[in-house]
Amino acid sequence: MSSEPDALAGRLEGFRAYLDLLARLHLDPRLKGKVDLSGVVQQTLWEGHRALGPLPPPGDAQLAALLRRLLANNLADEVRKCYADKRDVERELSLDADLEASSARLEAFLAADQSSPEQRAGRNEELLRLAGALERLPEAQRQAVELHYLRGWRLEEIAHHLGRGKSAVAGLLHRGLDKLREFLQSLGRDEP
Repeated sequence: MSSEPDALAGRLEGFRAYLDLLARLHLDPRLKGKVDLSGVVQQTLWEGHRALGPLPPPGDAQLAALLRRLLANNLADEVRKCYADKRDVERELSLDADLEASSARLEAFLAADQSSPEQRAGRNEELLRLAGALERLPEAQRQAVELHYLRGWRLEEIAHHLGRGKSAVAGLLHRGLDKLREFLQSLGRDEP
């Protein structure tokens, strides 16, 4: 048996936290209990493995683009199931564009424009590390950071969504960013 499928599976698995983050950012909060995001991400990874199995492995940027496209399709399918009798075509059409925009906001959160292939590869690695670090945050801090910095919500909106006061949300953001920096620094030290 070849180790190529195992290598591809391992490489795809490295995108799990990134896909989890994108899925959380684009699921309407009202559907949180109705859509199994981990199942959607798992389906996306499986489809990516199936699509790439016989092909030479693409670069990280191409792999991320393929996985985003598959994730958008899978999320649209799940949303469609939730609204089977109340179909909103505009929501379906905008999901792929939303995922692309969110990915761009995520990249902007990390660094300014970088043009060389080495810099782009480094940025992709940073995106994966950021997604992994966000998953390590306590749920309330993670939600506050994602909603504020990656979705662009104001403190009042986050406070209403989380059922907390503005000062509590500000505290969540402060503690979340501190822990996020700590996690990212520790991840950087763990690498060769």
